[in-house]
Amino acid sequence: MGSSVEQNILVTGGAGFIGTHTVVQLLNQGFKVTIIDNLDNSVVEAVHRVRELVGPDLSTKLEFNLGDLRNKGDIEKLFSNQRFDAVIHFAGLKAVGESVGNPRRYFDNNLVGTINLYETMAKYNCKMMVFSSSATVYGQPEIVPCEEDFELQAMNPYGRTKLFLEEIARDIHTAEPEWKIILLRYFNPVGAHESGRIGEDPKGIPNNLMPYIQQVAVGRLPELNVYGHDYPTKDGSAVRDYIHVMDLADGHVAALNKLFSDPKIGCSAFNLGTGQGTSVLEMVSGFEKASGKKIPIKLCPRRAGDATAVYASTAKAEKELGWKAKYGVDEMCRDQWNWANKNPWGFQKKH
Repeated sequence: MGSSVEQNILVTGGAGFIGTHTVVQLLNQGFKVTIIDNLDNSVVEAVHRVRELVGPDLSTKLEFNLGDLRNKGDIEKLFSNQRFDAVIHFAGLKAVGESVGNPRRYFDNNLVGTINLYETMAKYNCKMMVFSSSATVYGQPEIVPCEEDFELQAMNPYGRTKLFLEEIARDIHTAEPEWKIILLRYFNPVGAHESGRIGEDPKGIPNNLMPYIQQVAVGRLPELNVYGHDYPTKDGSAVRDYIHVMDLADGHVAALNKLFSDPKIGCSAFNLGTGQGTSVLEMVSGFEKASGKKIPIKLCPRRAGDATAVYASTAKAEKELGWKAKYGVDEMCRDQWNWANKNPWGFQKKH
């Protein structure tokens, strides 16, 4: 970093899957980091592992706070104690199916929490944010790859919270142009840190493909349900853009550097994906190859609201953030299996 004073970054949801991997990269790049997390879908053990990965020196630059963005007092306490140069906002709930059955929980967590965060940031004059958005804001895209200026639509309450929050960000920037906000639209994050010490550890039955495959591989679940095998794709299964979580983490560092260096960034959206579509069955076979295990599958009907194929156009992030995904399916599966194999029960010891 060019400045002599370390930049201090608040990371909400920093104990979660993408949060922990990003915090490792931030510390390695010389940032100071404060995490706020309510541990709703994560565990404090993950933060201990981050400390262990970066070593004792960098670990002194990391502070963890148990707190909830829905409680303004929790955020106020942080901002009144120290100055933040920017916020990376990961905190939120992310299960599509659950959001359909319980939309109010999603509005409370994702919308109310974020609005509280903006209020406090404004009060303390911290007006730079990197926000976790999602490829769900493209709905069922008419054409792929998805480009950032496509018309946005959401198919479920979770996706709507991300869409609303993007609109809120744009409104705040329009009203107060000194705000600089980068909206990162993640595609499908998978994989884990190459050490196998941190990775995705969902509570309950996983909602996403890779943790599900991983739990089948280690014997926690009997088989993998593949939803939809009659899509108009190469093998009938749905196609998605899977991105290695370490590439995603580097994308956040690139976005942060862009906020600090570009006075004209305003409020801008960027896709973070590989630009490559991979089918569910291709992912399964990649994991079988990495793990040497057979993954029993059960072909199920399509799920309502699932699109046939969604993958990213990555040109804008390459051009403006100078960022491009480095890892392919082989590395994603290798690192996912390494994490699963070393931590079959996630961060817990064993049931």
